[in-house]
Amino acid sequence: MNPIYLRRRCRLLLGKTPPAGNGSDTPSGPVTAVELAAIQAQAEALGYLLSDAVLTRLAAWPRPSVTLVGRQLLKVLREMTGAHRQYRPLYPDFPKQVQDLSDAQRYLDAITHYVTLRRMPGDGSDRPPLFHGREPQIIELGEAAECEAIFTQLAASATSLSETDRIDLAWYVKQYRADIFRLMPAKIPFKETLALVCSHLIRHVPGSATDAFLHDRLDTATDVLRVAVALADGDVSLALPTRFASLARARRKQLLALVERHPNAAQDMPRWKERWKRLGEVLHPGEYADRFPATAAAFAQLRSGRPPATFNSAIEALLAAGQAEDAAQRLASRPGEFARRLDHLLRTAANPQSVLQGFARVIEQVPTPLLLQLHTHATHRDAPTALRSFYPKGDVAKVFAMADARAPLPDGSAAALGDLCQATLLKRFATLAPLGDCYLDPALRDHVVPLAQRAASRSLRTLARGSSLPLPDADFVRMFLWWKNGRGRADVDLSAAMFGADFEFIDALTYYRLQSYGGYHSGDIVDAPQGAAEFIDLDLERLRGRGVRFVVMVLNSFTGQPYCDLPECFAGWMARHDANSGEPFEPRTVMDRVDLASNMMISLPLALDLHAGRIRWMDVALREQPRLNNVANNLSGVSLMLRSLMTRPQPDLHTLFTLHAQARGRIVDDAQAARTVFGVHGGITPFDTDRIRAEFLV
Repeated sequence: MNPIYLRRRCRLLLGKTPPAGNGSDTPSGPVTAVELAAIQAQAEALGYLLSDAVLTRLAAWPRPSVTLVGRQLLKVLREMTGAHRQYRPLYPDFPKQVQDLSDAQRYLDAITHYVTLRRMPGDGSDRPPLFHGREPQIIELGEAAECEAIFTQLAASATSLSETDRIDLAWYVKQYRADIFRLMPAKIPFKETLALVCSHLIRHVPGSATDAFLHDRLDTATDVLRVAVALADGDVSLALPTRFASLARARRKQLLALVERHPNAAQDMPRWKERWKRLGEVLHPGEYADRFPATAAAFAQLRSGRPPATFNSAIEALLAAGQAEDAAQRLASRPGEFARRLDHLLRTAANPQSVLQGFARVIEQVPTPLLLQLHTHATHRDAPTALRSFYPKGDVAKVFAMADARAPLPDGSAAALGDLCQATLLKRFATLAPLGDCYLDPALRDHVVPLAQRAASRSLRTLARGSSLPLPDADFVRMFLWWKNGRGRADVDLSAAMFGADFEFIDALTYYRLQSYGGYHSGDIVDAPQGAAEFIDLDLERLRGRGVRFVVMVLNSFTGQPYCDLPECFAGWMARHDANSGEPFEPRTVMDRVDLASNMMISLPLALDLHAGRIRWMDVALREQPRLNNVANNLSGVSLMLRSLMTRPQPDLHTLFTLHAQARGRIVDDAQAARTVFGVHGGITPFDTDRIRAEFLV
């Protein structure tokens, strides 16, 4: 059984010949229907069901092998849903126990806990059983080829990978060793992914095949820098500095030889001057000046403080002098940078038409993800939103927003740019394999194209930031948080901030306000040596009736530790029909679960839009505040992030798939008659992130 395959595709890899059982505590012999039913029942309690094909395959296996796979399966499912931990909130009989308490008693209980760390005893009442849960997800029987294709699709991704993606990518290289070249895509378009793959090959598959791969795939000196950063477990986006450890002599010569192959290294290095200087401190290029003279000279020039003028500094100088047309001519040598600066050029150039014509001559060289973003930008440019939002590159999902004070583009420029981008995308997609008749689900408009997953948190369902899903048919949403102390006491707080239709703050459910506006908080726990849990129940109908439109889930590290310093911290939400039935945590009601592992202390995983009946995936972080970390001190930031996410135009999957269907197929209205289905519940779905990045953003 492959846990990665189960987690990413909800499939089990079970061969006709079973693996050897552990043989220690399981009697030999054929497996019985009772034993299969026991595994099925435990999976069902976690919100999953084994398909008939899986049960048939297991029925042909001996008991020890089935027992082993069953244990592995249930372990992974528990970890996926969060059921691998014990949940004991401050008030064990939450929410009824909180509902029945007076404000005075809640205050006294809080003081008692803060002084003694004692949890409140239960009220002794029996909880009615849970008779509902989400629609179970079917675990199908998989194939080895599909399991192996996960690596190929990850490596072929045209956009950045999440931390989970990067871990899975490393597993395949480490597991397959030299056989990994069989799964390698013909092209690895994203430079950060290329660096990761190369670093894993150097570590786990040393030899001539890896050397040939490095020589063939690393096109610039910056590519080599990224590989060195990856070997040091640093930030391959180069947004953050990396601390390089001393390198073995063989590794130093290997990296220097790779840099020596690129004649433009001296011009390339100033783009990342400080990163190169730190790397040079461990490479010692002067020791090998005779063998790698060009590289040694490039490093010497970098350290001299007199590096050549950078490309970007030259562009900035031209723009400052009002020479936008000259800047556009220089930018033609770097089409990606041209695309990013095009709005500025068009609104400042004396002759914007010539700028657009210059861009048209190099647009074929602009990567598809960037071109798709530019198309969306042009489509909405003449009707801008009040806010501009920025997601800086890096491993933390930060977002910045500011008032949009840009001057409008010249008349017709935005439309012309949009048409140019669309025509280029259609021409590019037309070279791919035909799709035949295509059906497109209109609901795909609510799903954002997965363009930047670098800082995406690991979650039960993989969604691009800004995507939304319909709220399930439930009366209550229960948010949950679980964490455990690291080196010292850790107090992480779960809060729910409520806003009106115009994003005005209404109220909050948090550790200092356990009951408000039809919601209840399970109580503030301030120490978690064995793990701790907090819950918030939201009565959706009562909140709507009181004018609440948006509810943002907010997580604060009150004691100041970043989440990455905690051994485990995760959160999520459940859909419940009866708040007092079942246990506070019921895995089969879990709709989403997200790991908190960033180097930040304030996280906004999601927001509920109660008027639209949808949940929107935020997955962003706020910076540390100088005061105590609680929701009240961060309300302006929470409101700004909410407004930004709800109003920011982003490329959606319906637009992307429509372009593909127009370029290499025909759009039909009947899903049953279509050869290719793009949908939310079937065919190619928003959750097929690996496939979308590898096959539809090329």
